[in-house]
Amino acid sequence: MQSSALPLGHAAAQNSKDSLKHFNSRTSIYLLIICNGHGEDLIALEIIKKLLSLKRIKKIEVLPLVGNGYIFDSIASEAFSKIGTQIYLPSGGFSNQSLKGLFRDLRVGLLENLISNWLLVKKKHKENYKIIAIGDLLPLYFAWSSKCIFGFIGTPKSDYTWSSGPGKAISDFYHKLKGSEWDPWELFLMGSHKCKFVIVRDALTANNLNLKNINAKYFGNPMMDFIKEKKLDHKNIKSFQKLIMLIGSRSPEAFDNLDMFLSSLSTIDLPLKTLVFVPLSSNIDVNIVEDYFLKYKFSKEINKEYYLGEESIWMKNNIIFLIGKNTFDDWANLSQVGLANAGTATEQLAGLGVPSLSLPGRGPQFTKKFANRQQRLLGGSVRVCSDKQTLMKKLIYLLLDEKMRKKQAIIGLERMGPKGASKRIVEYINFNFLSQ
Repeated sequence: MQSSALPLGHAAAQNSKDSLKHFNSRTSIYLLIICNGHGEDLIALEIIKKLLSLKRIKKIEVLPLVGNGYIFDSIASEAFSKIGTQIYLPSGGFSNQSLKGLFRDLRVGLLENLISNWLLVKKKHKENYKIIAIGDLLPLYFAWSSKCIFGFIGTPKSDYTWSSGPGKAISDFYHKLKGSEWDPWELFLMGSHKCKFVIVRDALTANNLNLKNINAKYFGNPMMDFIKEKKLDHKNIKSFQKLIMLIGSRSPEAFDNLDMFLSSLSTIDLPLKTLVFVPLSSNIDVNIVEDYFLKYKFSKEINKEYYLGEESIWMKNNIIFLIGKNTFDDWANLSQVGLANAGTATEQLAGLGVPSLSLPGRGPQFTKKFANRQQRLLGGSVRVCSDKQTLMKKLIYLLLDEKMRKKQAIIGLERMGPKGASKRIVEYINFNFLSQ
């Protein structure tokens, strides 16, 4: 029997045009998408943009459960709206990683906000909505409890985290006992007669779910579809070693990560002239970032320009830093090695074939537990370092050893898969879910 974990094949692609005609002949569809995290929001955004091209979809709504869902403000369509209430969570949506983070989130109204949004979802059954849940237990439960028919895209969990190294965790035994990183209560919700599809991030996880009678599909990892390469002219930086520094998107943790990386780099002389890209998310204050460069005695270069989208240039010894807003896509494609204390962006870096190193801090997101899990998830394409000295030793080793870089790069490419998953997922949703 052919495994349903295989990528969507030529038969589905051949039927995609027919499925559009078939679907457009049906009554109008009302669709709600529920997501709970930065990476999940990105996946939802990509899927929504593609679904809006289906003219018979009357309305698409999105309910972000973590953060303010600002990325959805970029969609300008009368058929689309963001619903529910959004609040800023001090934990950044990672309240499940520590009691301290949970209590801080509860103090700002986490419980009240969840109940309010849950009651909103419960009303969708009367309005004949279909629901797509993207994330883990929370959006999956919201969809199941609505009594609407729904589908689930489970991107955060992977069976690579317990079945492969490098490194081990106490939880590995628990997951091995279950045969999946997904918990029994999540499997129960996925197995509901109301759940019409389950899509996961890799073939291994899909195959293991199939063994548990969950008809899971794998079409590739949609996280790789968000990276748009502009192909910048980089002739004037060919002689440099190129490093990218990912500090995360949430303050104050991002500034703590920046401080750790800068304090490490400011104490060494790299063997070759090195260019360090520092792409910042839109919510990070550049002025605060520059204060850290001043703290470690970097000098600002006013009369120099590389024409790579940088907002400022800083220099010390033979290391040059470029700081820019929303430049990750361009700079990730130019980089050889990463210093990466981030979530989704580190995975995307691995998917581009860029090996990286991490140095976990106090959190709340990028803790030692999170970093070690990410290392196993990506098969060692990112390596966790225990201290600054180890970080610098491994960095120099990676920059000088091209064979090791290529070895880690191949692992990252295999774990993340090629681009195009979003298109294949939407084709499947259109033909097998919306047309029902």
